[in-house]
Amino acid sequence: MITRFDDYCIHQTAAPVARPAQSDRNFYDRYWMNGIDPDGGYIFEAGLGLYPNRRVMDAHFSIADATHQYAFHSSRRAPQERGETVVGPLSIEILEPMRKLRLSLAANDTGIECDLLFTAASIPHEEPESVMYDDGHLILHSSRFTQMGYWEGYFSVDGKRVEVSRAVGTRDKSWGIRPVGEPQGGAPGLLNKEPGVYWCWNPINFGDVCTQMGTFEDRDGHPTQVSADLLPLYDDPTHIPAGDDPGHVPMVEVSHRIQWQPGTRRPQSAQLLLADRHGRRYDVEMEVGLRFQVLGLGYNHPTWGHAVWQGELEMAREDWVLSELDPLGFEFLHVHHVVHARMGERTGIGTLENIAIGRHDPSGFKDLFDGAPAAE
Repeated sequence: MITRFDDYCIHQTAAPVARPAQSDRNFYDRYWMNGIDPDGGYIFEAGLGLYPNRRVMDAHFSIADATHQYAFHSSRRAPQERGETVVGPLSIEILEPMRKLRLSLAANDTGIECDLLFTAASIPHEEPESVMYDDGHLILHSSRFTQMGYWEGYFSVDGKRVEVSRAVGTRDKSWGIRPVGEPQGGAPGLLNKEPGVYWCWNPINFGDVCTQMGTFEDRDGHPTQVSADLLPLYDDPTHIPAGDDPGHVPMVEVSHRIQWQPGTRRPQSAQLLLADRHGRRYDVEMEVGLRFQVLGLGYNHPTWGHAVWQGELEMAREDWVLSELDPLGFEFLHVHHVVHARMGERTGIGTLENIAIGRHDPSGFKDLFDGAPAAE
């Protein structure tokens, strides 16, 4: 099928753009983004995913404050046009590639709306590819870039409008293969012998620079993927370099420490321990603020999970009282927290993402869903 994008010199295979180069049903393209109130009042997040071989596109928008979280979910049959990033009333528009993006959720029956403009403050930084095999079967192979910026606009819930002014933002764009949707059949994978995952991701805005760190670890605490970088931030997006940033500082020593809330898998504080190739240190201390349940964007959701066929077009709303959620319930283990950080004389605001399922010796987790031991 020929679509508008076929008119651009972007082809990577002999097929039209609308036809994926591989038949893996978990092939995907996905946007994620968040915005944090510098005064601590809210965090909002959004995501939109395209799964062409499953013929699904889904999107979510969710807002959390100190006590509640509200979520809008939507899903549709995937469009053939790659530029059509619209699911019902929710849309993402690339106004200027890598510089400006508009997120809008028009008035709808759920009572949740927004109209938000993201303006970039950093280059889109490419992270290491993520690769994972299960008994020789490639189940994860994805690329991703992360970009810092700021938000302007508004959101509202049930008519209560909140003006957004220079909210601290992070967004990423990822694509490739990722385990999503209904599980496939056949014999169970060997990873089921000791299921689990440990992932920590931590972008922080310090005003003039940002840090970006991410790591997968095995059950013994050894990194299977780890990277961290320091990048300049720009108040004027026209000053952002078009390619690599000469101010980019990759870290050659990267480690982190999480102090967990006893009886949970939620952090209460954290440290980043970083050094560049010249031996200069960029250690970061973090205190945890607002919590955001990533369930609000479909992660680990029993109904609104990514790439699950819901119908030609479906929408729903969910509300949670955050204090009432089981901290060790499977669907609530994947969390984002706002963090208030210090790096030398700099102070910053960022996101700390954690998902820890199964044994992880450095954290004291011994089983699938046990909580952190009490401090001695």
